[in-house]
Amino acid sequence: MTALGATPRTRFASPDDLTAAEPPEDRGLPRDGVRMLVATPQGVVHARFRDLPAYLSPGDLLVVNTSATLAAEFDGTRPGFGEVVVHAAARLDDGTWVVELRTAPDATRPVLDAAAGERIVLPGGSALALLEPYPSPGSSPTGRGNRLWRAEASGPRCLSQHLLRHGRPIAYGYLARRYPLSAYQTVFASRPGSAEMPSAARPFTPELVTTLIATGVGIATLTLHTGVSSQDAGEAPQPERFEVPALGARLVNATRAEGGRVIAVGTTTTRALESAVGADGLLHGASGWTERVISPRDPARVVDGLITGWHHPEASHLLLVESVAGAALTQRAYDAALERGYLWHEFGDSALLLP
Repeated sequence: MTALGATPRTRFASPDDLTAAEPPEDRGLPRDGVRMLVATPQGVVHARFRDLPAYLSPGDLLVVNTSATLAAEFDGTRPGFGEVVVHAAARLDDGTWVVELRTAPDATRPVLDAAAGERIVLPGGSALALLEPYPSPGSSPTGRGNRLWRAEASGPRCLSQHLLRHGRPIAYGYLARRYPLSAYQTVFASRPGSAEMPSAARPFTPELVTTLIATGVGIATLTLHTGVSSQDAGEAPQPERFEVPALGARLVNATRAEGGRVIAVGTTTTRALESAVGADGLLHGASGWTERVISPRDPARVVDGLITGWHHPEASHLLLVESVAGAALTQRAYDAALERGYLWHEFGDSALLLP
């Protein structure tokens, strides 16, 4: 994993006091009751997510991610060091896993002093052997040790089975308490594989989807299984497995040819779409692992608008947002969101950016 070599132009103070510490349902709101900031060249509007159909037009196409969230966090022990929290980031093609070790009990910080050959003891007689840094030695742009490891499980159960029995959703210390796995699934979730929720689609409800279709807005699906989101500042997103179906590609191409807008629901969807654009500028059915990093230097080509949550300064996701929306519109959106106290993180508020 390499440093991005670029930082976002959007500037703001990290809003730690605006973290959504619980799902909107625990705040007395339905999923589609969260706030939605709508930013266009004409200005900024403050709405609710359930108002989304009012800001789209017949012939527009929403593209959503069908990946479902795994219970990818579990406890382990480093012999001689003590307890750790393990995050299972991705299953690789050879059956090994990418894992991140974090401090117990709340996964507050990454563990950076692990070494190849270490064995992490797991409940139930299983263990993880750390094989090598992922994707290569010295992957951390800070030079402070290796955050991600390729690991191999041993014992009575494979790691997928261990997650089913001992896993819980990945959570960080800003949450008020633990929430069930169902809180981390979107209405589109059907293909398990994400370490963390593709959260931009969380505010959608079946009723809202029905309304969108009834008003002439199309919906296409793809899959991108997310890794862990706890990158260091300046760290590029890790490779992620994706699939863009041929049918979805045809829908995107037809929408663009007919003058409609292609609006990606989330940075994960944007990454998958832009990983399947051919030299002819058209979207094609594709699958595999993507290392595509979208930024103003290498911008989005088929995405015209974006539904997203709010990202911290210097996050690679913010470079993607600037690529789609432009730095000026992104700055206006963030300034307005901070002024109005929009909530951050997976259970927070939304933005619709239509450049």
